[in-house]
Amino acid sequence: MQTDIDPRSLIGRRALDSSGSKIGTVGEVYLDDATGEPDWAAVRTGLFSRDAFVPLGPSELVGDVLRVPFERALVRSSPDFGVGRHLSPRQELQLYLHYGLDVPAAAEGGPSSPGGPARSPSPAAAPDWDFGRIAGSGS
Repeated sequence: MQTDIDPRSLIGRRALDSSGSKIGTVGEVYLDDATGEPDWAAVRTGLFSRDAFVPLGPSELVGDVLRVPFERALVRSSPDFGVGRHLSPRQELQLYLHYGLDVPAAAEGGPSSPGGPARSPSPAAAPDWDFGRIAGSGS
């Protein structure tokens, strides 16, 4: 996704799935603590349903619409962590695994040592530190 976009400008935009079907409306944007870049968006999937997290990295902002490269069913079946607070590394790892995305070292609990063995992602092994900020929240 473009990194020069003000993450607050995503709030209120429609989110569409890979086939162009409406998923919902972006309600919150979560920033990576290390980079300050938009990382995840919480999308309201309906009037009486929950918010679902979608990854912003592979998503595209096309006009006034956020295009998410996953099917609506996959988005709606994503882990439910609630909104309005930080995502822990464990929660973020679960989201990466749910969407079949490569897991960055930070989501595994920290960077791996140069030249060291690759670490296999394990939600049970990841520390449960607070992670990420909500755009515009000042926290």
